[in-house]
Amino acid sequence: MLTKRFFKTKSEAEVTFEITHPEALKVELVAEFNDWQPLAMKFHKKDKRFKLKYRLPTGHEYHFRYLIDGEYWDNDEQADGYVPNGFGTQNSVVDTHKLA
Repeated sequence: MLTKRFFKTKSEAEVTFEITHPEALKVELVAEFNDWQPLAMKFHKKDKRFKLKYRLPTGHEYHFRYLIDGEYWDNDEQADGYVPNGFGTQNSVVDTHKLA
């Protein structure tokens, strides 16, 4: 799940990436906005979700995926879109264009 917060005085958006994987020990966000380097997501026991907040420049679309336990890839079920990647699967897309 993606949650976005836009700032009036900054040209960036705070995006909260969230995913539920009950059996996972570790989930990492892997995205083009950080050169595809895995970012560890924090597990929140209360709602049983892995979460990560990241600030991104507005006006762009970014590709990302979740890496589960260092072995399995997953997409965000509520991503803004999906695009084919070079591995025969799809990447999730987060869109930081402000809505009017």
